[in-house]
Amino acid sequence: MKKILLTGLMATLLFVGCGSEKEKTQIIPEKISSMTVNEIFDVAKKEGRVDSVGMPDTWANWKGTWEDLKTKYGIEHTDTDMSSAQEIAKFENEKENASADIGDIGVGFTPVAVEKDVLLPYKTSYWNEVPDWAKDKDGKWILGYTGTIAFIVDKTQVPEKDIPRTWEDLRHGTYMVNPGEVGIAAQANSGILAAAMALGGNENDLHPAIDLYADIAKQGRLGLLDAGIQNLEKGEIQVGILWDFNALNYRDTIDKNRFEVIIPQDGSLISGYSTIINKYAKHPFAAMATREYILSDAGQINLAKGYAKPIRNVELPKEVKNKLLPDSYYKNVKPVEDHEAWNKTSEKLAQLWQESVLINIQ
Repeated sequence: MKKILLTGLMATLLFVGCGSEKEKTQIIPEKISSMTVNEIFDVAKKEGRVDSVGMPDTWANWKGTWEDLKTKYGIEHTDTDMSSAQEIAKFENEKENASADIGDIGVGFTPVAVEKDVLLPYKTSYWNEVPDWAKDKDGKWILGYTGTIAFIVDKTQVPEKDIPRTWEDLRHGTYMVNPGEVGIAAQANSGILAAAMALGGNENDLHPAIDLYADIAKQGRLGLLDAGIQNLEKGEIQVGILWDFNALNYRDTIDKNRFEVIIPQDGSLISGYSTIINKYAKHPFAAMATREYILSDAGQINLAKGYAKPIRNVELPKEVKNKLLPDSYYKNVKPVEDHEAWNKTSEKLAQLWQESVLINIQ
């Protein structure tokens, strides 16, 4: 057993392992709360790196945060992009052989992560500025930003008169529609809930959305590719369903005049993503420092630069605020009201999608 003494306060680390190459670190959570932010960053700088999952450079401008952590604190970074479900599974399967320190998952997946008992709690110094609905009471997960489900339309493939403005428009179009990896990715699942809510359903009843996509599939217009930046750039996507921050980022990165981003006028879903710190992280303090920085003013502005809406009420520079869609576009958006119901229905969504939608692909 070793102890690291920090200026003013002590954080106890239990080192367990056989030999230096296999040395693992387990953090005693109650000791973390006694540490100052500066002390956490001091240890983080000694760890020198943080390995993330599901936090790629192009998603909500994570690149800005990774660059800041390296420049300001000498913390190197690597990311492996994956879905929310895959992130949780990775934490659970690898356990003490962890290759990931921190991840970013859809809020709908947070109960699963808590249930699996793979999370290290850390509340940050901004705890009181984060709404209660946007955090776990023990600090096991905290939203960093919100997003709203949107359409991204390739105007070189979809004529102006045919551009969809509502979910119902999708049913009667002639273009391909790509909703993403339904049943796997939080973004795609949220797109299904957004459609259901707009068409008369709710967290307990996704059938309006399932019926919509079944109709689209029967017409031979359901695309199976993810509406990621590479597929959009190659012209593989005519209409994609994405978070607004992704859609706006991809639009501006590829060609602002080529794509239009639309918040469906008949309604959409506003939700968010939460950082999760691996209980078995090899660089736990770097992961905690990362969460701390994400919620700082600079971190929140970084996310806004990536078109995401910060969870804290921070003042945005004018040039950053102007990158976001006008508030009037969001007049018909709603959050999840029944998280328990949504958790249950989302668990069954993969099977429902397979049996009721994909079966109709010609």
